[in-house]
Amino acid sequence: RLTATTEKTAAFRDADLVVIATPTDYNTETLYFDTSTVETVIADVLTLSPSVIVVIKSTIPVGFTRRMQERYPGARILFSPEFLREGHALYDNLHPSRIILADPGPDAQTFATLLVEGAEDADPPVMFTGSTEAEAIKLFSNTYLAMRVAYFNELDTYAVQHGLDTRDIIRGVGLDPRIGTHYNNPSFGYGGYCLPKDTKQLLANYRDVPQVLIQAIVDSNRTRKDFIAADILAAKPSTVGIYRLAMKSGSDNFRSSSVQGVMHRLASAGVTLLVHEPLVRTDTFLGAEVVNDLDEFTARSDVIVCNRAAPELAAVRNKLYTRDAFGRDI
Repeated sequence: RLTATTEKTAAFRDADLVVIATPTDYNTETLYFDTSTVETVIADVLTLSPSVIVVIKSTIPVGFTRRMQERYPGARILFSPEFLREGHALYDNLHPSRIILADPGPDAQTFATLLVEGAEDADPPVMFTGSTEAEAIKLFSNTYLAMRVAYFNELDTYAVQHGLDTRDIIRGVGLDPRIGTHYNNPSFGYGGYCLPKDTKQLLANYRDVPQVLIQAIVDSNRTRKDFIAADILAAKPSTVGIYRLAMKSGSDNFRSSSVQGVMHRLASAGVTLLVHEPLVRTDTFLGAEVVNDLDEFTARSDVIVCNRAAPELAAVRNKLYTRDAFGRDI
């Protein structure tokens, strides 16, 4: 039985299990995840129902679950990372790539059984591990994905500056089965809610550990946006149109999307920006005028910046700026 209510007392008091999926934004001042929402819910739950199983699904720093277990001795606190793709969250819940539970024990087995029963796949992979290992799995998984995005973006930057065919290079590289032909389409950089904050959090967790690669991944994403903005400015446009803000096709989420970083750079160079984004209901976005009449938007734009090529822009292909090599999401 699932309780849907804004009244936490009703939701927590009679629950056997509480799943926490509140946001943990990266704090640029502390260089750490802001886990205050998770900590508040844990405190509320254990006050109302001390014996309930608490499952944290929010992305958290390495070592967080152990600290909560030390803060609340005897509490039943678990961590179970989620691995959901932007725009495919429901599908990925029904067809999980893996189900990971920490810490091993009857409570973890109970929750794992629920996830397996909810999956449409017959035998999804299930793994039990320590809480700190599970937290690391989440951060290292997302950082690897960010690394792959950064790698093919830097390949594309090289190809552009040397007049080479990006698609041919990527196709040839991907024919190696160890590399593969997936997750290789160039973009304006990795963005969205997960990859930027997770890579920075992992970097923060490396504070006292020798590393080069993790820092390079974070730096590479910033360098890519610098390059994209410079490449657009090379055409000397006076008005640049930004077509859609979302990270991926079929998504309605444009929080921290990479194109916003490009917008900031273009605005700093004195370029007039227009935004076409039907999901934005205001007249301006990040200081740019929102123009949701497509004909007006395309007519007023000298260059139209589009992270993923769209069929409705076919008539103004000569104005289009995109690094989309394969006409699909990453």
